[in-house]
Parts: sequence; C-alpha cells; structure tokens
Amino acid sequence: MNKAYKFRIYPNSEQRVMFAKTFGCVRFIYNKMLGDKITHYKETSKTLKVTPAKYKADFEFLKEADSLALANAQLNLGKAYQNFFKEKKKAGYRPYSKRQIEHAARTGKKLTRYDMQKHPKFKSKKDGYNSYTTNNQGGTVRFENNCLKLPKIGFVKIKQHRDIPEDYILKAVTVSQTPSGKYFASALFEYERVIEPVEIKNTVGIDYSMTELFVDNYGNEAHYPRYYRRKLEKLKKMSRNLSKMIKFSSNWYKQKHKIAILHEKTANQRKDFLHKQSRQITNAYDLVGAEDLDMKAMGKSLNFGKSVADNAWGMFRTFLKYKLEEAGKYFVVIDKWFPSSKKCSTPNCEYIYKDLTIDIREWTCPDCGTLHNRDVNAAINIRNEAVRMKTATA
Repeated sequence: MNKAYKFRIYPNSEQRVMFAKTFGCVRFIYNKMLGDKITHYKETSKTLKVTPAKYKADFEFLKEADSLALANAQLNLGKAYQNFFKEKKKAGYRPYSKRQIEHAARTGKKLTRYDMQKHPKFKSKKDGYNSYTTNNQGGTVRFENNCLKLPKIGFVKIKQHRDIPEDYILKAVTVSQTPSGKYFASALFEYERVIEPVEIKNTVGIDYSMTELFVDNYGNEAHYPRYYRRKLEKLKKMSRNLSKMIKFSSNWYKQKHKIAILHEKTANQRKDFLHKQSRQITNAYDLVGAEDLDMKAMGKSLNFGKSVADNAWGMFRTFLKYKLEEAGKYFVVIDKWFPSSKKCSTPNCEYIYKDLTIDIREWTCPDCGTLHNRDVNAAINIRNEAVRMKTATA
C-alpha cells in the first residue's frame, strides 16, 4: 500500500533560489515537449516521442535541475495524453464544448486539436502554485535530524509533525510552493499491511446538503461553518483594492500576497473540518452510503456555484473513502439517478413522489400517510440502498 505525508519545509535563501530554478525547468520542459508534440502532429499526423535529455544540449540551464524532476515532468505529460485518449473513447464524447464552438463562430477562429476538451494545456508561471517530483534512489532522498535531503538541494529544515514507521519505504517526494509563498514536501511511502474486513454492525446513509454539508439518516447535521462565505466580504474588499493598484507594482504584489494568504486559510479551515468529520464517521460506523452527485453540473445551475465550491463535497467523499478502507470498513456509492428524496422510506411502502421540487422540504406520503423531512428521508433511502448493494455483492 502507499501513503503520503505532507510536511512544511523551511528552505534558506540559496535553497529557495534552487527551488525556483527547478520549478522553472520542470515547467519549461513540460511546455517544450508539449509544443513539439503539437507541431509534429500538425505536420505528420503522428505522435512525437521525446525525452528531456534531447533538450539539454540546446538549453544548458536544464542541467542545473534535478534530472528525475525533469523525467517526472515527461511522465506527467504522458499521463495527461493517456487521459485525453481515454476521454475520446467514451460514448457521447464531444471534441469541443458548446462555449468553444460559440466563441469560434463569433471570432472566426479555427478550432484545432489543441482546443479539444481534456487535451493537455501549457503550464503558466502566473498560476502561483509550483511543484516538482523527485524519486528516492539509494538514499538520495531521506529524512535525517529534522531535515529532508533532496537532490541538488541538500538538507532542508522540516517540521516533522508525525513519526514515520520504520517499515515504511520512502519512494518519492513532491516539493510544492503555494501562492502565499510557503513550501511543502509530500513524501510518498510504500508499506505492507493486511486489512481485515470488519463485521458490519453500524450503518449510516448521508445525503448532501447545500448548507450543512450533509444530513444522515438519524437527522444529524454536519453544521458546516461555510468558511468561504464568512470571508467573502473581506475578499471582495481586498480584490477591489487590488484592481485599483498599478499592475506588477510593489503594492500590487503585496496585496496579491494578502489575498493568497486569505484563500489559503479558508482552504485549510475547510480541509481541517472535513478531516475531523470523516474521522468521526469512520470511527462510528462500519458501512457508509453516499450519492454519486455531479457537483460540477450542480454548481452551474441555479446560482449554486459558491455554495457547492465552499462545501467541497467531493473532497469530503475522498477523505471518507480512504479512511474507511484503511479501517477495513465499507464506503458504498449510490447511483445519482436513484430517487432518494422522492421515494418513501417507510418499510413496505414503495411510493415515489414524482412531483417533488427542490423548494419542498417536507412532504406527506399519500399511501402510508408518513410525514417526511426531505433530507432525512433521502439519507434513510441511501442507507437502505447501500446495505442492499453490499449484501448483493457479498
């Protein structure tokens, strides 16, 4: 099994310069290989195979960077193309989005293969987030005396907030820099572990809630604090001030840094809340059922974009899934077309309220006369369906 631990690192001034060079070289080699592939395909209609070593003779500065970081950039580009080809093979795949087609019709632009959906895009240094990955080869990457040894960098001071088991084997490290200027190292470890499945005793179904994150079948709510909404006014004010400043001036960079810190704090608060909620559910239940919702489509409808992004339901599901699997427990995903809200959850009653709209929060079943809370009723149906699916596959 694999597990990654993320640590904060504190490079000195020389190491920060070396990190900046490595980030730049990785971004350059990725863009250079992508550009050459696109050009070669236009000329020959064939895929070009290139390696970073091909460019080192013409671009001497690439020799200053970690060679494994450049090799991983090549692998990332290969994976991006694999995902692109897989997407093209899916049924109903549309090469160009509706927005791209309309824009091309207005401007007269000719859409190319590069414009296709999921096609790899060029990386920009203006994104603010930088990273590169290096591999451990014979101890070239290791933890020692509260420091992390990295190729071409040396020993970097690290805040190791947790102990690493002795049987864990260090495979790779991803160094990243956030827009706020902080540096982190995500260490990937490999270890052997036999997970014994637990006996299913306690089960729960959770239904997505726009305001509370989720509601379970017992009526419990997550009471999500809505961190982004709470900082929205402050963020608007800071963004207005930024728009009035001279671009790329000293004050403009300072203000941009303040905004990045605010966004980072919001993201950290959200992630902390989701980790704690997922841990509580994992400790309390053996089987958890949840719906497979299309959050991207939901965010585009009825002005739900900010609420959907603030809740981070997809991230919560990811945290919950891996925590349950590590504990030998079960996470069951229900199909998004399952009528969880419309179906009566009373035993032996199969009535489906087809006219249920989003503004109806409570409804009474015409068959059995039970008064249902919309979210709790949905969570009960999700739990029952999850138990049924798990029993059927057992």
